[in-house]
Amino acid sequence: MQDIRTVASQIIDNVATVIVGKRDAIELVVVALLADGHILIEDVPGVGKTTLAKAIARSVGLSFKRVQFTPDLLPSDVTGVTIFNQKTSEFEFREGPVMAQIVLADEVNRATPKTQSALLEAMEERQITVDGETYVLPEPFLVLATQNPIEYEGTFPLPEAQLDRFLMRVNLGYPERGDELQVLATRQREQPIDDIQQVVTLEEVFAAQEAVKDVYVDPLVSNYIVDISRATREHNDVYLGASPRGSLGLFRAGQAMAAVGGRDYVVPDDVKRLAESVLSHRVIVSPAARIRSVDTRAIVAGILDFVPVPGASAA
Repeated sequence: MQDIRTVASQIIDNVATVIVGKRDAIELVVVALLADGHILIEDVPGVGKTTLAKAIARSVGLSFKRVQFTPDLLPSDVTGVTIFNQKTSEFEFREGPVMAQIVLADEVNRATPKTQSALLEAMEERQITVDGETYVLPEPFLVLATQNPIEYEGTFPLPEAQLDRFLMRVNLGYPERGDELQVLATRQREQPIDDIQQVVTLEEVFAAQEAVKDVYVDPLVSNYIVDISRATREHNDVYLGASPRGSLGLFRAGQAMAAVGGRDYVVPDDVKRLAESVLSHRVIVSPAARIRSVDTRAIVAGILDFVPVPGASAA
């Protein structure tokens, strides 16, 4: 597991030179990369969401494409289109931006549901279908989608099926005062993202992703994960709880988090640290709870306080 920890630390340290003061958020993105999952970054404009995606791609040497989602964006603008080449008298496929290893779907909730659905097959099956032809996406494949949680005018909320395909929801938040001063100082003449270099190879990332699958998860920890997921379905303020895909996502993310920490086994603290990021966006509150402005993160936090931790005894 030390090899995985080294790979993760190199990526995190490299990205942290650009995204100042957000090491925890960077670590979550790296955990998602090692767990082969997608990330939804929900935050206000200008906190570094696009820069984070670029820095991750450059640190690992992955191909990177950015799609600005707008109401007039078409599904073919994302997946690609088949055109007729008059020179060869044949149809040929012109690939869209989704044919990259890291895809930044910027302001994904500004596109229509029809365009949003273009990402569903890509995120789950790691392939796209255009005009009856199926094209396999490159590996690793990571979607980093962003949305503004404040401004909802002219947006189309992501459906539950698409939210469920994101392994985690991450918030960057505003930097601390000292970190913001450091950002001003380092960007006086140039952008640090222009100087960021690749620190690990693609082969090292593939090896780390495979090694993560061998991290041991005790049956007690597996039961703890299932108990947390089931508690979201039985909560009084919840209309729709976390799906079994959420349990599996928490399981895999826990393996990756343990490996990043240099361990070959998952502990309950890994699950508790990840539960809010992995499960909160999969929970839909009831209409009555929505009127009271009940937050899904608070629901998951309350469940963590309620569900017994494996190995713990009552005081």
